[in-house]
Amino acid sequence: QGWATTDPDVPGTDMSPLFDAILESVPPPTGDPGAPLQMLVAALDYDNYLGQVALGRVTRGTLKLRDNVVVLGRDGKSSTHNLERIFVFRGMERVEVPEAKAGDIVAVTGPEGVSIGDTIASQESPEALPTIDIGEPTVRMTFGVSTSPFMGQEGDHCTSRNLHERLFKELRTNVSLQVETTSSSDLFVVAGRGELHLSILVETMRREQFEFQVSRPEPVTKVIDGKIHEPYEILNISTSDEYVGALTEYLSGRLAQLRDMRYDDNGYVHLEYKIPTRGLIGFNSFFLRTCRGDGVKSSRFTSYEPMEGEVKAQPGGVLVASERGVAVTYGLLNAQGRGETFIDPGTAVYEGMIVGSHRREGDIEINVCKEKKLTNMRSSTADVAKRLNATVNMSLEEALEFISGDELLEVTPKNYRLRKMDLSALDRKRSRRGVARARD
Repeated sequence: QGWATTDPDVPGTDMSPLFDAILESVPPPTGDPGAPLQMLVAALDYDNYLGQVALGRVTRGTLKLRDNVVVLGRDGKSSTHNLERIFVFRGMERVEVPEAKAGDIVAVTGPEGVSIGDTIASQESPEALPTIDIGEPTVRMTFGVSTSPFMGQEGDHCTSRNLHERLFKELRTNVSLQVETTSSSDLFVVAGRGELHLSILVETMRREQFEFQVSRPEPVTKVIDGKIHEPYEILNISTSDEYVGALTEYLSGRLAQLRDMRYDDNGYVHLEYKIPTRGLIGFNSFFLRTCRGDGVKSSRFTSYEPMEGEVKAQPGGVLVASERGVAVTYGLLNAQGRGETFIDPGTAVYEGMIVGSHRREGDIEINVCKEKKLTNMRSSTADVAKRLNATVNMSLEEALEFISGDELLEVTPKNYRLRKMDLSALDRKRSRRGVARARD
């Protein structure tokens, strides 16, 4: 309700009691404003007019406009720059000031090429602060220009140049992200710190009216002593006892090792697993469905270890549209006789688009645009209404988990579409033959 009080029996009028308590309880900054300058860069921003913006807290000394400062990098290199702008924060706004002293949280412009963990120090006595550890990427995906027949109909930014500029612009502020070009100008390999990190980038670009396609997330592997190693993480879960069985069964199929299990006084169970990063891909969706909000989880990278075993894959195949058109009720009824559907009547589809799933092995091509033929014959059941089952609506994370190695997720400002890499049935058949010959 927007108020605080020191007496539960007396309602407050504003948040002043809370602010007063903070001033009384929280000690002031201990840095010396007269000492040589030290500021650790904790975050980055970018402004099209101001350029790169470094954010952090002044540990000691005083920042002054137009001063020459030294940037001490994580790699031990140093460079001299001029402070062009200094901002402090007033609520949600940045306010430009001529100077900032020890204890102030500031945003400064002028130093170029600065990174998180670098120290901005005085030119007379440059001393580096302990750096911030930035975790290396553990998951990667391929971002590509959309090759969908519907390309350009829903997004404003669809070309390889648009995609290249946007991804490399992200590197200015997202220091734990890595972007690599490939032999194709239309494809980029993007690596980040987990599935969520990359999902946020995909969703952000979608809201910025980009149209593109992405592959299934996969772990970033390394070759150590001639063996392939993959990243492992420590997964911590706190939830109600009733969900432990389902979680244990699911995680055991994803190569997780239970390291610790304990109960607290509130009836909650605290679980600790060691699990390969590839086993965590898609786990968030399962966790939310299973625990229904009654649980929390967190994970952190621990080490690279030899890749062993296979993560339990989802059983079954997919229903693939056999032609371009608009899905109709009759066609979807036929599809639901084979499995679950992902689209509603009236949805535009194209050949190679995934419209549903089924429990058997292999993919099934189906014409969801097929309409019922009209005849002059009548029957007693002709007018009985046939109803479609509810369609399966996937979130971004669920869609990324669902697709397999020969499938892609098409991302547009209005839709997520699952599709095959090879849209033509003939091309898919040729690809399967090529894979079979390679195995032999």
